[in-house]
Amino acid sequence: MSECLFCKIVRKEIPASVVYEDDELLAFKDIAPQAPVHLILIPKAHCEGLNDLTPEVEKAVARLPSVAAKLAKEFAIATSGYRLISNCGADAGQTVFHLHFHLLGGKALGGKLCQL
Repeated sequence: MSECLFCKIVRKEIPASVVYEDDELLAFKDIAPQAPVHLILIPKAHCEGLNDLTPEVEKAVARLPSVAAKLAKEFAIATSGYRLISNCGADAGQTVFHLHFHLLGGKALGGKLCQL
């Protein structure tokens, strides 16, 4: 998808502070962090969200938790704790429609994800 923001980051058309990259996955610092550590982890292949997984993307995403754990160690949040979350759809707060996961940590995040 040529106009997708994250696809443009994958293609290096838009700069990002990349912290991890391999053939299938990319991780970079969020430009509007919600915690001291806020990374975005994405499959390089375009997929709008969890409801649209293809076999190729599913294979890449299966590795994502281990990459997140590696990054949590590198950013010194593995011991204190971190959150790995994906918003699926507008009501969940998804604003970029390229499957992505937020890795957040570095402070107490609390038990609630939203206010009721």
